[in-house]
Amino acid sequence: MSAPPTPPDGEVPHNIAAAITQVSERAQVLVREEIELAKVEISEKATKLIKGAVVGIAAGVFVLMAVIFALVGFAWLLYYYLPGGDFTYFWGFFAMAVILLLLGALAGLLAAKAVKRGAPPMPSMAIEEAQKIKATVSKGSDATPLPTQPPSSTGAGVSG
Repeated sequence: MSAPPTPPDGEVPHNIAAAITQVSERAQVLVREEIELAKVEISEKATKLIKGAVVGIAAGVFVLMAVIFALVGFAWLLYYYLPGGDFTYFWGFFAMAVILLLLGALAGLLAAKAVKRGAPPMPSMAIEEAQKIKATVSKGSDATPLPTQPPSSTGAGVSG
């Protein structure tokens, strides 16, 4: 029996070059898609952080207004306490201060929740995909090791 026919010299390098080009193009597409995924993840998390910051600012405004109303209420209380008089006006200020404190606490809790969901702005899905691709590529290279020496064509192990 004779050895299998060898392809013409021009055909093998062409197939290798085409395979290398195809692998290179697919790797570029993968890298572009991973970058796009990372951009989307970062923008989503940044949006959540911005929303949390806005709600936090609103919470601060509510607390500031509550302090102002509490101070005005204490001022009315002091006014009524010293000269003696009708004790009905300051209760409205205190009630408003309590309402604003409750709204500030609610807004603060919502802000903390939004900030925890968005922080830190890392593209975790893109990182996971990149690790999967790396594992797949390394498994593929481990499963089919390249021969270090071409097989001998002397036919020493072939019985005929």
